[in-house]
Amino acid sequence: MTLFDSPAFENHEGVHAFFDEKSGLRSIIAIHSTARGPAAGGCRMWPYASADLALIDALKLSRGMSYKNAMADLPLGGGKSVIIGDSRKDKTPALFEAFGEAVESLGGRYWTAEDVGVSPADLTHAARKSRHVAGLEGSRSGSGDPSPVTAEGVFRGIGLAVERAYDRDLKGVTVALQGVGHVGAYLADKLHAAGAKLIICDVNEKVLAEVAARTGATIVAPEAIFDAEAEVFAPCALGGAINAETLPRLKGRVIAGGANNQLATPAIGQALFERGLLYAPDYVINGGGIINVAGEIRALERGEAFDRAWVAAKLDRLTQTMAEVLDQAVAERRPTHVVADEIARARIQRPDRKAAA
Repeated sequence: MTLFDSPAFENHEGVHAFFDEKSGLRSIIAIHSTARGPAAGGCRMWPYASADLALIDALKLSRGMSYKNAMADLPLGGGKSVIIGDSRKDKTPALFEAFGEAVESLGGRYWTAEDVGVSPADLTHAARKSRHVAGLEGSRSGSGDPSPVTAEGVFRGIGLAVERAYDRDLKGVTVALQGVGHVGAYLADKLHAAGAKLIICDVNEKVLAEVAARTGATIVAPEAIFDAEAEVFAPCALGGAINAETLPRLKGRVIAGGANNQLATPAIGQALFERGLLYAPDYVINGGGIINVAGEIRALERGEAFDRAWVAAKLDRLTQTMAEVLDQAVAERRPTHVVADEIARARIQRPDRKAAA
């Protein structure tokens, strides 16, 4: 199967591969759409088993960013980058400087930020070679780590989904939280403060223990999280968590979390709908981080200070959009992911950048 025949291709505007022998950089930058503005999306560093798997991930994540930015009403298109490597041992300043050169070679068509395996500190090295890097700290335009804003949006989305599915607030609700990395840890704190009970898992045992100590969460093995007795399943790790094998094992009626590409296939979305589960579309609920990044891009392009009020207003509107998706799906008796996809595609096809800015 060629790139253009791949189901993940979905009419991408550009797919760029970069290799730097000296630093060891092997990277793919996928640009899905620039209809609403320059493509924006984070950089993920992961030890992919093959270049093909890295490419597929980049394509799926890039398309997801087009939809995410549209639903967040941002003047940005969708793009994503991946670096093939183990973030625990392969990171060097030279690697990220080479990545920055790759980003800059695209002439502003793509803005990068952090994602799984990449931190704001890593991006400072990339920023030495490119001005199209966001999610940085230490400047008047810098927004820093977007994870807290992502977590706030996910927290609000879980609250909305629980209200629709159970007609109650979060106090006493049990949430099975898959992954307590950057976003998941912040989310765990917010859920705990709201009175929710937590069941958590993560491959990082140190972080897992720290989150459990401050939230009273129950720790389970990663594979056991799907069998947890919980009203809410919150995927906050890698994509594809909801699939034909895991879906029948979930005990609750709500799926709402911070991970990208949570549904293994569109058919899984239909299957969970038929089972009576309520799914908060991932690229809507987890849009807080890219709103934060967009605020930094806006400040950099205008030569202004980062405007937290602008970010807060956009996050409020995104929460309203999530509520509208959930309500429309109920009114029309259709899956939430289908409703959200239609809205996102319409916004991409008929962008209103003036209103979004």
